[in-house]
Amino acid sequence: MTHPTPPPDPATGKLGVIVTYLEMTVPPVQAPRAPPLPGLSVVRAEHPSLGWYRYLYDSIGEAWLWIDRRRIDQQELQAIIQDRRVDILTLTVADRLAGFAELDRRGRQGIKLAYFGLLPGYIGRGLGPWLLDYALAEAWRHQPPRVLVNTCSFDHPAALALYRSRGFAVVRRVCRTIDDPRLSGLLPRSAAPQIPLAEGPAGLSG
Repeated sequence: MTHPTPPPDPATGKLGVIVTYLEMTVPPVQAPRAPPLPGLSVVRAEHPSLGWYRYLYDSIGEAWLWIDRRRIDQQELQAIIQDRRVDILTLTVADRLAGFAELDRRGRQGIKLAYFGLLPGYIGRGLGPWLLDYALAEAWRHQPPRVLVNTCSFDHPAALALYRSRGFAVVRRVCRTIDDPRLSGLLPRSAAPQIPLAEGPAGLSG
């Protein structure tokens, strides 16, 4: 199952996006996957700095139009990443940063897999499924009532299928429109080239 990105609206500078919400109420039954590469390590980031986190978030998220953490102010973001109930699990390959999974344990409904992604050079090497399995095992170690995640039509086309293969079930879908962040300067215009810019033929939006 996929959720293709709706076409942009050049007249308004808006992008259509489909957000899919999923939940898992029992731990996965799959056996642990063998590491796809040698030298893999996952470590919880202790007291991450704001600059380090922004580098990680921006480097991974630019390709998929991640903007939520770009829009909040520094104090709010600092409070989130320093909270002991937020686990930022960093993946390294031969001591080089390759990706991360962020588990948010602050909610009462369950643990949310808030962010999950790889740096561009590590996509397509089998690391995503392996890191997801690791993150889910860590989440279920806390015995939550459920694990939650959402994905959208801007994300990697394999993301939804990967979550469902691990036992996540779709609970709802929502269609939304957002301002194209590349037109406002929140993201560079070169970001996510697979998603057409929401601008008119003369290069102007609105």
